[in-house]
Amino acid sequence: MSSHPGFGAHTDPTFKSRPRPTGEVVRRVGVYLKPYWVMAFGTVTCAILSLGFGLLYPKLTRTIIDTVINQSREDLLLPAAWGLIGAFLFRELFNSLRILINNHLEQNVIFDMRRDVFARLQRLPVPWFDQRASGDLMTRVIEDVNNVERMLIDGVEQGTVALLSIVGALVFMVIYSPMLAAVSLIPIPFLIAGALWYTLTAHRRYRKQREAASAMNALLMDNLQGIRQIKAFGRQEHEDQRFAGRADDLRQGTLIVMRAWAAYGPAMQFVGALGIGLVLAVGGHEVLRGRMEVGQLVAFMLYAGMFFYEPIGRLHGLNQMVQAARAAAARVFDILDADEERADRTELLKRPVRGAVDYQDVEFSYGEGQTVLNRIQLHAEPGQMIALVGPTGAGKSTLVNLLPAFYEPTHGRISIDGQDLRTITLGSLRDQISVVSQEAFLFNGSIRENIGYGRLEASEEEMMAAARAANCHDFIVKLPNGYDSHVGERGIKLSVGEKQRVSIARALLKNAPILILDEATASVDTATERLIQEALERLMAGRTSFVIAHRLSTIVKADQILVLLHGEIVERGTHEELLARDGLYAKLARIQNTTFIEESFERLALP
Repeated sequence: MSSHPGFGAHTDPTFKSRPRPTGEVVRRVGVYLKPYWVMAFGTVTCAILSLGFGLLYPKLTRTIIDTVINQSREDLLLPAAWGLIGAFLFRELFNSLRILINNHLEQNVIFDMRRDVFARLQRLPVPWFDQRASGDLMTRVIEDVNNVERMLIDGVEQGTVALLSIVGALVFMVIYSPMLAAVSLIPIPFLIAGALWYTLTAHRRYRKQREAASAMNALLMDNLQGIRQIKAFGRQEHEDQRFAGRADDLRQGTLIVMRAWAAYGPAMQFVGALGIGLVLAVGGHEVLRGRMEVGQLVAFMLYAGMFFYEPIGRLHGLNQMVQAARAAAARVFDILDADEERADRTELLKRPVRGAVDYQDVEFSYGEGQTVLNRIQLHAEPGQMIALVGPTGAGKSTLVNLLPAFYEPTHGRISIDGQDLRTITLGSLRDQISVVSQEAFLFNGSIRENIGYGRLEASEEEMMAAARAANCHDFIVKLPNGYDSHVGERGIKLSVGEKQRVSIARALLKNAPILILDEATASVDTATERLIQEALERLMAGRTSFVIAHRLSTIVKADQILVLLHGEIVERGTHEELLARDGLYAKLARIQNTTFIEESFERLALP
């Protein structure tokens, strides 16, 4: 179905997965069975024992018909009946035990695989996430992992039992009648041909279905996060149409899979039934000619139906599951195979960290023809405040994002206390940097948990001291549950100013010597701005701070002000020095009153 106009109409919210050979999928997924080989062995053993008792049913049925009934051996009726009941009882007891062990095995494997996928996501570089939709990643972690596990557990177990059923039944069938056994094999080539066709054509259909599911989930997550904007602009009907488009893509993809299965499944069942019909016709002829007993034919039919053609049909269903799992596995392996953030850094950031920062001829590009920073030179002494001003798209955020190595420079060198960032382990680097963004992000938990995120081992007293320094203790204790009050998704239960002060408390608790601050007072009232500004002054005290400024009034005390334009530093100096030069910054200062810096740049009509 064609894309509906709107967000994502010309972009793919999912990233394509390369097909993986079945052998690779089985080998890699099989690794997760190794820690639980005892459970896997127990599951298969119980399945085999259940099958073994099931194989007694046709044999006992023949005894009842040919011996008890035909020969009037009433003395054997009760033992044969009890034997039949016992066979059914033990078959189901072992089947119940198999289900119990299998469920534990499944959940352990799902846990391990899902944890590995999530752990890899935590270690992937920021640019990797820039190109992926969150809803798509959620689908891979939750749904696709389940589908992969089904192939691993159900596939191994059902495949093993089905093959053993076929072998066991065929042995009894040959013993009872080699000629009928040969007749029963006539449909096999057709069954194999059907399975081969389905296997070779299924992966493309299942991959399309999984991608459609991811696209729908990505849109759903986007809508849930933007529900207030949707309502504010009255776009519910528009979003209904967008979701209907994605849901229809999934419907069409699923129907394509089901149409193929609707042709394949019944066709294979018909071929199997044809085999039963052939056996019944030939066997009936043998009985009529006196060359075969009725009970023998009935037992043969039971083996052919329950333990031969039925397992073959189960293998066809298993084939469908395997093809779905292959598509899901390819999507899971795309995450597990993605390159982690640079792991070849071997040096720890030397302690104690003074906070001297140097950018030496730094350049950065997102891709060909997308240069964002060009020949950046700056030096920050420990404890200095470096302010960055410039229009939207000038490269301010990119410049500070290079410091915690969210992105890697395409040229040049960045160092802290003389140590090149390219050699410093990411953990030791980021331990020494705190980030407070303009739009404060809070996790869906309690205020205590959100502040404590800055330093998990901090004491209650240290956490509250950080809250007081961030001017948020007073409003927190007035909440019904105090520090245990939940903030809701993305902190929705708190005001903008309250969220910002909680995020400042989190940064204070971390107590890192280097601070990155995307000015936090741009969207609050005057009273709240004063409280936040006081908290920020405490936060920046004694720290090397990089501040992306939205109002000039907040940076007049900066040790250095860098004016960025088109990815280059065009002016630098203190507030007074830049005013005295009467350049771009001075012009900006003259026209700015209550407007933000970005708006003032627009008024300057710069090229």
